[in-house]
Amino acid sequence: MSRIGQQPITVPSDVDIRFAENTATVKGPNGTLEVLINALTDVTQEGDLLRVTVKNEKDQRSRAMWGLTRALLANAVEGVTKGFEKRLVVVGIGYRADLKGKNIDLQVGFSHNVPITPPAGIEFSIDQAPPEPEGAQATVVVKGANKELVGRIAAEIRKVRPPEPYKGKGIRYADEYVRRKQGKTAVA
Repeated sequence: MSRIGQQPITVPSDVDIRFAENTATVKGPNGTLEVLINALTDVTQEGDLLRVTVKNEKDQRSRAMWGLTRALLANAVEGVTKGFEKRLVVVGIGYRADLKGKNIDLQVGFSHNVPITPPAGIEFSIDQAPPEPEGAQATVVVKGANKELVGRIAAEIRKVRPPEPYKGKGIRYADEYVRRKQGKTAVA
């Protein structure tokens, strides 16, 4: 039995779900998302509830796809209603993040600026001077309806200059802890 797969998904009144062959199209105020439905699972809509079931509860792969399909559908419903966001903090003297149109322009210690263009369905914004951590210059906010795409774009931004362990400079997630090393000590 899948604990996740058993749970029904509550569908708000402003969300419309259409089922095709092996896809579900979820349409809401924040956009439209398509979710692939595995052949080992069945999805039924009962009023404002979605239920995911499997054809064979004894098969291990079926049980795995049961929880996965339910989680993907729940994320799509949440994405088209509330949306998802990831916050990245730029830490370091002289490090900056600027919004140029829809793109983000990162200045993180290279001889050139690093522009990042958002794909369709993703928006960038910048909060200046966050209180934590010390030395933080700006916070980059990645927003969108697709949870997987928001996470991937945030990871690509962090990959430009990951935080280093000695001074903590770089781009990190807002809730990320960077373990600091002591560095060299002088011999007397």
